[in-house]
Amino acid sequence: MKAVIAAAGTGGHINPGIAIANKIKEKEPDSKIVFIGTGRGLENDLVPRAGYPLEKINAHGIERKLTIENFKNLYATFKSIGEAKKVLENFRPDVLIGMGGYICVPSVIAARKLNIPVVLHESNAFPGIAVKLFKKKANKILVGFEDAKKRLDNAENVVVTGNPIKIKRLNLTETQKNKILASIGLTSEKPLVLVFGGSQGAQSINRSMIEIIVNRKNKDYQIMWAAGPEQYEEIKKQLEEVNIKIDAIPNVKIVPYIYNMEEIMNACDLLVCRSGAMTITEVAVVGKPAIFIPFPYATENHQEYNARVLEKVGAAQIILNKDLNSEILGNTIYHMVKNKEKLKQMGENAHKVAMPDVENRIYEEIKGII
Repeated sequence: MKAVIAAAGTGGHINPGIAIANKIKEKEPDSKIVFIGTGRGLENDLVPRAGYPLEKINAHGIERKLTIENFKNLYATFKSIGEAKKVLENFRPDVLIGMGGYICVPSVIAARKLNIPVVLHESNAFPGIAVKLFKKKANKILVGFEDAKKRLDNAENVVVTGNPIKIKRLNLTETQKNKILASIGLTSEKPLVLVFGGSQGAQSINRSMIEIIVNRKNKDYQIMWAAGPEQYEEIKKQLEEVNIKIDAIPNVKIVPYIYNMEEIMNACDLLVCRSGAMTITEVAVVGKPAIFIPFPYATENHQEYNARVLEKVGAAQIILNKDLNSEILGNTIYHMVKNKEKLKQMGENAHKVAMPDVENRIYEEIKGII
C-alpha cells in the first residue's frame, strides 16, 4: 500500500495518524507512507521520530474574523492546494488519509483533483469543520464516537471505528499496582488521583491543585500530578513561597511530565484532566472514572462534547472551566474517592464505551476503499 497521511498541529491529530501508519506497516511491511504537514506544528517532531517522511505545505487554520492576517493565511492555504497536489503527483498514493484539521482542506482538494481515494478520520465527538466540509467528497469517514456519526447526518459513508491510541488496559494485580505506586514514592493505602492537563499542562487546573495542596485538602487521597514542563518551575516557586518543597509533600508527587502514563493511568483510582479526544478514548479503554474540565477555547467547544460522551453513561463528572476553583474541585474529588463502589462502577461504565480492535478496523476500512 502507498498512503499519504495529512496530519498537522496537535498530537490529537498526529498521534492517531502515526498509529494508523504503524498498523499499515505491520500488516503490509513493504508499504510506503508519507505524511503531509506544515513547518510549524508538532508533526515536525513526532512524525520523523516515528520514522516517517514529512512533506510540508504552507496551510493555515482560518479564524472566523476579518483581519489582514486571516486573508494572508487564506491566500497561503489556497496556494498550498498546488503544493499538496505536487506531493501527491510525485508519490502517487493509493489513498489519502486525512486526520482532521486545516491540513485536510488543501490535501483533500488536491486528492480529489487527482482522483485519489480519500479516507477521513474524526477523533472528536463533535466533528470539525474540515470533516463536515468534505463529508460527501470522502470515500469513507471513520469516527471515534457514535455521537460524531449522528452529527454527520448519518451519512452512508460514516463508520464508527474508535480512536487509535497507544495506552492499553493492563488489568494489574495488587502486587503490580503496589510496585508502580512504590516507584513514584506513593502507596496503595489511599486512593490515587491522577491529575494532568495535556502535554503542556493546564493553568486553571494547576491553580486549583496548588490551593488544594497548600490547604491540605488531600488528607484522604494521594495525588500524582503532571504539571507540564513549562509550568512545573513556576509551581515549584509558588509552593516555596509558602514553605512547601515540591518534592517533599505528603501524599503528593508532582512532576513536569509522566513518561509511563500507561502504568500510572492503570494504577490510579480517579482522573482529573482535560477532555481531548485521545484522553477520552484512553479513559474508556483503561476503564477509569474521571472528572473532566474541558478546555474552553477548543474549536466548536469539542472538548465539552467529548466529555459528555462519558458523562451520559455515568462514567464521569464535568466541571466547566468557568466554574473551576479549588473548593469545587476539592469537594468533587473528596466525595468521589470516598465511595469506592461508585468509583468501580463508573470505571466499568467507561470501559463499555471503548471500541475493541480499533487499528484493525481502520486498516480494513482503508483497504476496502483501495
